[in-house]
Amino acid sequence: MSGSLRFVLPSKGEMEAPTLAFLAEAGLSVARPNARQYVATMPAVPEVSVVFQRATDIARQVIEGSADLGITGLDTVRETENEGDPLLLVIEDLGYSTCELVLAVPDTWIDVSTIGDLADLAAEFRQRGRDLRIATKYPRLTRDFLLARGISHFALVASQGAMEAAPSIGYADIIADLTSSGTTLRENHLKTIEGGTILRSQACLIANRETLRACPERIAATRKLLELIEARMRGANYLRITANIRGESEQEVASQIWARPELAGLAGPTVSRVYGQGTTGWYAVAIVVRAELLLPAVEHLRAVGGSGVTVLPTTYVFDDRSAYFERLVRELDPTIGDTLAPTR
Repeated sequence: MSGSLRFVLPSKGEMEAPTLAFLAEAGLSVARPNARQYVATMPAVPEVSVVFQRATDIARQVIEGSADLGITGLDTVRETENEGDPLLLVIEDLGYSTCELVLAVPDTWIDVSTIGDLADLAAEFRQRGRDLRIATKYPRLTRDFLLARGISHFALVASQGAMEAAPSIGYADIIADLTSSGTTLRENHLKTIEGGTILRSQACLIANRETLRACPERIAATRKLLELIEARMRGANYLRITANIRGESEQEVASQIWARPELAGLAGPTVSRVYGQGTTGWYAVAIVVRAELLLPAVEHLRAVGGSGVTVLPTTYVFDDRSAYFERLVRELDPTIGDTLAPTR
């Protein structure tokens, strides 16, 4: 249908499985009859039409307007985008597929450990009559990074295969490539250098400004996606803690919890009377706190007489409105936000 939101996702490769898992955790499971099909649906948001493409092609397809939204790596976005493109970076970090685009040199180069050392070496190469050769799939990012650091004598060598072998076979002197753990670099006798990180990348959500702006139905569908994604990402950082506490009243128990405001929950504790045989004077307390505050919160509940403490993960935490969606509509047209943003 004409108002369908075209959402392109990574097909195969390292990003496909984590992307589908991320969306499923947000309540946005993709219905794909089999792995060979490149078109799918999203039952939770029927207005969405899902298309699978190579992660390296997704940024270009969103820029060209053949897709409205896409999930891909920030590295491919930064390598592909141009000034004036209708591309919007809606969520820069979705929390998975993290990696770094780095410069890596042979580990036998003991005198090259910093970007400054590499600059000196590039100058020496130039004096010998040739340029430092760098194999990479990211020529724009690599070129801009080096020029910004005063390194101008180099030659970029296009490579689509496993670049880690390029220095050992003489195809290039060094490489600029993605790494997550550094294991592959070490196994191929390469090392990173201080100051040689070109970009820290991760999965991100991008959109085409023009195709969304032209279709209110697509904006409305985008809002549904962002509401669920944002609430799931926020919920992953919180835990729900419950405990039973003896007290004179709900107010008296609540005041004990508020003795540590930072551990009193998002907006404060929920306190309710416990009903049952032998439970006179007992109250159930529930608070939602950030995961890193779990142990301090449990200790605080114990300190005020809490027992039977239980902890559960939170699936979603919705704010009064979606910050991601509001930021998106401000990029499109402020009047759209007035129309579609939820009321308080």
